[in-house]
Amino acid sequence: MSSDAPFGRLLTAMATAFHEDGSVDLDATAAIAVHLVDHGNDGVVVSGTTGESPTTSVAEDGEILRAVQDAVGDRASVIAGVGTNATAHSVELARQAEKVGVDGVLLVTPYYNKPGQVGLRHHFATVAEATDLPVMLYDVPARSASLIELETYEAMRRYDHVVSVKEASGLLARTAQLVDLGYSVYSGDDVNTLGYLAYGGVGLVSVVAHAAGPQLASMVAAWVRGDHAEALRIHTSLIPAFDAVMGVPNYGATTAKAALELLGVLDNRRVRGPLVALDDDEVSALRAGLAAAGLL
Repeated sequence: MSSDAPFGRLLTAMATAFHEDGSVDLDATAAIAVHLVDHGNDGVVVSGTTGESPTTSVAEDGEILRAVQDAVGDRASVIAGVGTNATAHSVELARQAEKVGVDGVLLVTPYYNKPGQVGLRHHFATVAEATDLPVMLYDVPARSASLIELETYEAMRRYDHVVSVKEASGLLARTAQLVDLGYSVYSGDDVNTLGYLAYGGVGLVSVVAHAAGPQLASMVAAWVRGDHAEALRIHTSLIPAFDAVMGVPNYGATTAKAALELLGVLDNRRVRGPLVALDDDEVSALRAGLAAAGLL
């Protein structure tokens, strides 16, 4: 891995598979991880929002993490999502991840509670002090209702192992300031990846890479080697897939799993409530978008 991209260039926030009775399907989840690493990913993020982490228990998170680590941990980075809206819960997940032996943790802004910056700093610091694993902070105010301000990022630099940021605030220009503070910044929004890279980002934590791993890996690689025209060409070709996977109201785990079903990686597209699996019309639209991007 590049020193400025501590987990690799392309990571996917991967889906979690479920059996018909709603229990976690560990074999199918491991198969998703293998598919991703076989198709251009340098690493996977487990039990994030796309992995439906708000619906999984601590025990399930541990089982999922072990299954993925066993499946791909010898050839890819494995990052454990440990962000919740309860600090003690996040500490428990971070300690569990360290015992499993993964490569890092993803720590999202606490959602729904809307803590101020003092609360965010307390939450992040408490989790950072509970583990020696590298920490990737995750700013996604559209989901969490809180924005990480620069003062909080600056304060967290006192921890040497708080090394990176998954940036999905839409404030692309702020990437340069985060880089100046010493962070490796990953785009957390597929369609904005070139913008984040232009401001000094190092890679992408993707959802669309469930279906477009090789293409997104090539896009990022083209940008890094200075072939910006080629990166833009690939980006433009993928716009129908970005729109199909991320541009609809019922997106994320639902569209990722439906894409995996269309690709034959999964034999179903089950999700846990409150999410609802894509209906046939939504799957048809997804199929059309992926086909238009040359992915089917």
